[in-house]
Amino acid sequence: MKTPSFRSQLFHRMPALGAVALAAVMMSSCASGPNARTGTVVGGLGGAAVGGIIGHQSGRGLEGAAIGGALGALGGNMIGDSQDQRNYDRRRYYANRGHYYDDRYYY
Repeated sequence: MKTPSFRSQLFHRMPALGAVALAAVMMSSCASGPNARTGTVVGGLGGAAVGGIIGHQSGRGLEGAAIGGALGALGGNMIGDSQDQRNYDRRRYYANRGHYYDDRYYY
């Protein structure tokens, strides 16, 4: 029996790869702030790379890349969103601090 070539295997998996790419685009558009968007993209790419390497060791590289990409995008979005929230809180705190001059000092 002849083993299928890499091209034929890839061709049969194109719908799954397209679905993963579509999901990554949809998840990055749902991110709220600039750090959340960046975290989603970077986490997705990093997770796909690590998942692909780990999946390749077990003979399922594409599935590992898809799962790693989804989990990495989710984790990156959460980290980026927390950074956006921290920056928002800092801006609110420092914007509401009143400065006044008392003889020689600014408060």
